[in-house]
Amino acid sequence: MSALAADRGCTVPLPDGNVPWPPPGLAALHREMRIDDAWYSGDHERLAAVYRDQPHREDGRRRLWGRHRGQRPGRRDGRMHIPLAGDIATTSADLLFTEQPVFTVEDTTTQDRLDELVEAGLAKTLLEAAEVAAALGGVYLRVTWDASLAPRPLLTTVHADAAVPEFRWGILTAVTFWHELASDTATVWRHLERHEPGRVLHGLYQGTPDRLGTRVPLTEHPEVAALTDSLGPQGDTVETGIPALTAAYIPNVGPNRKHRGSSLGRSDYGAPLYDLMDALDEAWTSWMRDIRLGRARLIVPDGYLRDHGPGRGASFDADREIWQSLNIPPTENGAGITLSQFAIRVEEHARTTDSIVQQAVRSAGYSVQSFGLGDSAAVTATEINARERRSMTTRAKKARYWLPALPDMLHVLLMLDRRLFTPGLVPERPRVEFGTAVSEEPSSVAQTLALLSQAEAISTDTKVRRLHPEWDETAVREEVDRILAESGAAVPDPMQTGSLP
Repeated sequence: MSALAADRGCTVPLPDGNVPWPPPGLAALHREMRIDDAWYSGDHERLAAVYRDQPHREDGRRRLWGRHRGQRPGRRDGRMHIPLAGDIATTSADLLFTEQPVFTVEDTTTQDRLDELVEAGLAKTLLEAAEVAAALGGVYLRVTWDASLAPRPLLTTVHADAAVPEFRWGILTAVTFWHELASDTATVWRHLERHEPGRVLHGLYQGTPDRLGTRVPLTEHPEVAALTDSLGPQGDTVETGIPALTAAYIPNVGPNRKHRGSSLGRSDYGAPLYDLMDALDEAWTSWMRDIRLGRARLIVPDGYLRDHGPGRGASFDADREIWQSLNIPPTENGAGITLSQFAIRVEEHARTTDSIVQQAVRSAGYSVQSFGLGDSAAVTATEINARERRSMTTRAKKARYWLPALPDMLHVLLMLDRRLFTPGLVPERPRVEFGTAVSEEPSSVAQTLALLSQAEAISTDTKVRRLHPEWDETAVREEVDRILAESGAAVPDPMQTGSLP
């Protein structure tokens, strides 16, 4: 099913027949995700595989990773790879979730339980999800549970190339996840997990690499057999007991320029970066080739070699100090030892690779300073934000795509927690506040507060809040009282001292 068809509200239940898999309507999207995945992984074999059958470029040459090198047994593949794609995805995740967002609700008991669920590992889940979203164009958050593993519902991630989504007016209405199970034969076992509002359907299929195959009972494979313990009377359905969908899609950024009208996001890479990353690998490969060819070598006459006997070859001892006289005219060309060492074009390669990296980073929507390039002098957080304005703009844009789905999934998490683990809980949709991407240095904060205090332009209460923005109202008030008491500025309460006439 195509992304556009999904947006029109078409329904795709768990299939029964031996249909092509993944669905043909997703073929174009999955081809692009395979290329994104190859660059993101940095694996030489994946890069060679996705470009092996790609057509030649306009200049008649193949990409570096489309050339058939290293195919013959024993032949060394000299191509080098710089993991720029992985660095871009990691930087995107770091900008969003290095500082964990703050989640708040009105009810105190619910807030305490929400804090427990967040501290159980939500931060690393969000970092992983954001990194995968930057690479593949989007990511799914899924709420599930397993009482044998943890006494709480679990928030997990599903990668975009393992899902068949269904959208209506841009809103996810259902989604089918799948993954391949272990097999010791040519048979491909797939587990399909379809999320609909109020329920989750499970199906096990026995097929081939490109066909879903026949649907069989879940008990046929040990990895999913345990699911039968929680299935309802229909045999393949788990009733969640809540009206909401237990999965959400978060696009990396929109719109999807190659599939306009689709609700799916676009990757940080795309066609422009494919060319730049391939050119970077080609320049780096050329640089390493210069180093390999530029190693010093000695060219010596045959008479300088020590013969090891018939069939055993000969060798030259570079540490030997005394040589027997050779029957060679001293002026004969080639009679002596010749040193051969080629120049290494360090400066040319360095400028080329730096230019390509900077252009690729800018095309992905980031400032070069976010990647450790440019001026590295110590500056304040305000100056860092100014230098990294492009990165901060991209971060703010991506955060807007997270804001609808993330609180929705935390609300689902709390609703399932009430039903399964914590009766009496009052579920609320949390408010989400993203942390700062760049923390200001304590010395800079202290200097600012000192200047404001000297100008009598700031109160003690405001200074404490500026210095400790993460503190709640009680902690701030207690700290203010301690500061005023120690400085002698505290005014006694006349109601307690009895000083009133």
